[in-house]
Amino acid sequence: MASVSSLDQAATLLREAGAARRTLRIGEDLDLAGMGRVLQHESGDLTCTVEAGIRLSALAAALSPAGQRLSLDPPGDPTIGACVARNLSGPLRHRFGAPRDLVLGVTLVLADGTIVNAGGTVVKNVAGYDLGKLVCGSEGRLALVGRVSLRLHPIPAAAATVMVESDDPASVAAALLASSHVVPSALDVLHPGRVAVLFEGGAAAVAAQVETTRRLVGGAVADASVWEESRSRQEAALGRARFEPRALREVLTGLPEAVVRVAAGVAYVPEALPNQTPDPVRLLQERVRERFDPQGVLA
Repeated sequence: MASVSSLDQAATLLREAGAARRTLRIGEDLDLAGMGRVLQHESGDLTCTVEAGIRLSALAAALSPAGQRLSLDPPGDPTIGACVARNLSGPLRHRFGAPRDLVLGVTLVLADGTIVNAGGTVVKNVAGYDLGKLVCGSEGRLALVGRVSLRLHPIPAAAATVMVESDDPASVAAALLASSHVVPSALDVLHPGRVAVLFEGGAAAVAAQVETTRRLVGGAVADASVWEESRSRQEAALGRARFEPRALREVLTGLPEAVVRVAAGVAYVPEALPNQTPDPVRLLQERVRERFDPQGVLA
């Protein structure tokens, strides 16, 4: 595996691969472990720019002295580049979204070695094409993600988890989503039979939302380790099913076991599932890949 420590090195390797008609698989044939720096942190703007090889744990350690975080919590400790390329997320996706919702700008190395910038480093930005969102979930097939500018959030002063045990988790989730008095940071259905809800913010606000939740759907305050369970089950899942959130009850009826992100419409299941991508979408994806990488350098 070739390890790179700069955009120029990555560009050279991709150009050479194209000239030799070789393919490269980012993360396997080409490693970004040498690109793990925080390049800029504007704490007043709640933004930062990092190299794609930095891991989430290292970024969290760099941001915590300023009382800030990247609200992204997928299983394991992936790099920012992996989070973007695979659109990885965890329970916090309920409130803060997936990587495509947190990426402000990117620096990419295209398959022919061209280095391009798109987006910016501030929250309100309209410069250029939104390549940052395009590469989210592209599995490294469109370009190498070299640098990423990200939206940050304050580290909450308090947090509490409520666990609701129910034979009808769909009704519990629907009641919570319909209430204007609770704003969870995470809401996972741990199927079968449990709904986990995370509240974050000021201590008084968190306590009030916990009490409101218990009046609304019952439940009890639980240990935060439930979120490690949720991420572990997500990581072990072999399949991912997409659904309309309003169809939660039907989805749960057809699944013996799952971790379900209700608002995102995603269920992580133990068994592998067929590709759910519609043919028109798949064909469009292939056309985009051909435009970005006509020689097929990026496997």
